[in-house]
Amino acid sequence: MTPALTVVTFDPMSEASIPQIPGSYNLVTRKRVTSTNDALRVLADNGAPEGTILVAKSQSAGRGRYGRSWQSPPGNLYFSLLLRPDCPPMQALQLGFVAGVALGDAILALVPKSVSVQHKWPNDILLDGRKLAGILLESGTTASAKLDWLVIGMGVNVANAPQDMAFPATALAAHGYTLRPSDLIAPIAHALSRWIDRWRKDGFATVRSAWYARAYRRGQSVQVRFEDGAKSGLFVGLDDDGAMLLQTANGARERLSYGAVFPDIQAAG
Repeated sequence: MTPALTVVTFDPMSEASIPQIPGSYNLVTRKRVTSTNDALRVLADNGAPEGTILVAKSQSAGRGRYGRSWQSPPGNLYFSLLLRPDCPPMQALQLGFVAGVALGDAILALVPKSVSVQHKWPNDILLDGRKLAGILLESGTTASAKLDWLVIGMGVNVANAPQDMAFPATALAAHGYTLRPSDLIAPIAHALSRWIDRWRKDGFATVRSAWYARAYRRGQSVQVRFEDGAKSGLFVGLDDDGAMLLQTANGARERLSYGAVFPDIQAAG
């Protein structure tokens, strides 16, 4: 049976009002899911339209990149958006940066100008140098390998931040912002709508420039860690597909399509 796609009457954040999202979007809420991406993928496979947003109060098996666990206590925002872009799967990966710029804009609108909001390559948002949010893209293809749907998942630390992480995390509450998770739904949805439209009309170049303008450690030494090692160099830009451009000590430029970015401690020392 196809799951219902109407806006549900209960709100997982225990509020009476429903966020005022763009008219082309449809909000679905759940109290608890394995992950919002998983729940939205089920709807996508059953014909849910582009613009379906699924928000949950908590996740039992939230995840980040490479299947890593994403701690998901109540009080944070767990949000996924369904798109059906008419483009090759590799081009759709640009939407991770589109989502990053949109999420950064939404956060910037809620915090004072004195607070630093940055993009940490490839898919994190930092608040004053600590991880506040992450983005995870997942997709489905047709039998002919054409892109069928794309889900953009977001987790934002509103009330709680995980401890003992390789890269330190933070939450909005730790900075004195007494927001509810649902306070972020409309700002994020409207920012996503604006930037997705812009990407479709103008391509990736404008998105790339906006993302890199707020990039963590742009033009500075970074260490990019992999499962089997690490590379260091200057973060000098993004390629046309969002790959990191790393200038190594011998002056050569390398394209990195995956990895986790940290400050280069040896260079700093």
